Amino acid sequence: MSVRTSQVSCCVAGGGPAGMMLGLLLARAGVRVQVLEKHADFLRDFRGDTIHPSTLELMHELGLLEELLRLPHQELSRLVARVGDVALPIADFSRVPTRCKFIAIMPQWDFLDFLARRAARYAGFQLEMRAEATGLIEEGGRVTGVRGEASRGPFEVRADLVVAADGRGSVLRDRAGLEVEDLGAPMDVLWFRLSRAPGDSTDTMGRFDVGRIFVLINRGDHWQCGYVIPKGSAEEVRRRGLEAFRAGVTALVPFAAGRVAEIRSWDDVKLLTVKVDRLRRWYRPGLLCIGDAAHAMSPVGGVGINLAIQDAVAAANRLASPLRERRLITEHLRLVQRRREWPTRVTQWLQVIVQRRVIGATLGRRDGRLTPPRLLTVLARRGLLTGLPARLVGVGVRPEHVQTREVA
Repeated sequence: MSVRTSQVSCCVAGGGPAGMMLGLLLARAGVRVQVLEKHADFLRDFRGDTIHPSTLELMHELGLLEELLRLPHQELSRLVARVGDVALPIADFSRVPTRCKFIAIMPQWDFLDFLARRAARYAGFQLEMRAEATGLIEEGGRVTGVRGEASRGPFEVRADLVVAADGRGSVLRDRAGLEVEDLGAPMDVLWFRLSRAPGDSTDTMGRFDVGRIFVLINRGDHWQCGYVIPKGSAEEVRRRGLEAFRAGVTALVPFAAGRVAEIRSWDDVKLLTVKVDRLRRWYRPGLLCIGDAAHAMSPVGGVGINLAIQDAVAAANRLASPLRERRLITEHLRLVQRRREWPTRVTQWLQVIVQRRVIGATLGRRDGRLTPPRLLTVLARRGLLTGLPARLVGVGVRPEHVQTREVA
């Protein structure tokens, strides 16, 4: 079978939030860019469905905010944690310094479709679905393109820059031989749905009890539920049986007692294997990694998508002109890592602290009664706790802004 070949300025492997945002921004800035997405569509359940205030701010800067918010979504204005029998307000997004003071809960496939449609308005943008990048093309010590398999057969894309935005299991990162630093995680998460009733709380919350943690995300007509389990224990949970699992859910969220039968089989429960890692170096000549391919984030705070999109904006800000003018050098890639590495490290440091001191400690408890520290309770009641977490979750350590100009 013949191999299709093409030539672009930038080839982006991965059509997730980082890849699609980068594709949109580069095409808008007059760069010829091709995005490769290995699936036939964006329809995957239990992906991160949060669009943070800082991302909504970016949509405003691009003139797309009102159009985006016309899509079905829920608006999350605060986060609540229930520790034992005590409910604590953890984050109040009305206090963040952005235009939208909420997290928009929107199916990720709708958000990605939205970005793809807007990017398609630019002549230099190409999106190929069912096209998986499986290897790198290298010449003279420099990455000059990708090889892959698509529904139309094998292909090669030659490019001045290849961007690996293909997630925490990045094939291109592995092919490039970039060194990964594993920070570890004490938990995995089992995701599933339960229906919502009219009398249910509207809050999105985390429920902490002795040896157990449960997350409830309000999705309008249903709850997206996350049952947090010790790392590597998913098979043991399955061995205990579905009835035991349903009973564990009911013990944590009693209002769900009449709904756990909606978990009909283990096919309704999806395992998220939690990884927290980062590359020591995000680039090689001709190749840049962003998003989860550069740094897999813990689900703590749900900030992974936010970090990935910020990477894409920072990359577009620094690379659009060199790509358009065919003067890209490796130093430009180093500057992207330099810009984004510090916020990534700070965020992961905070996540690892929460994993060790809160999540790991809670999952490791076998007896007693779980109560929040008194200082935490006092701060929450006085409203002194919610501002900083809201800023960290909703905006991030170093928010990016669109600096590229639209090229007609």
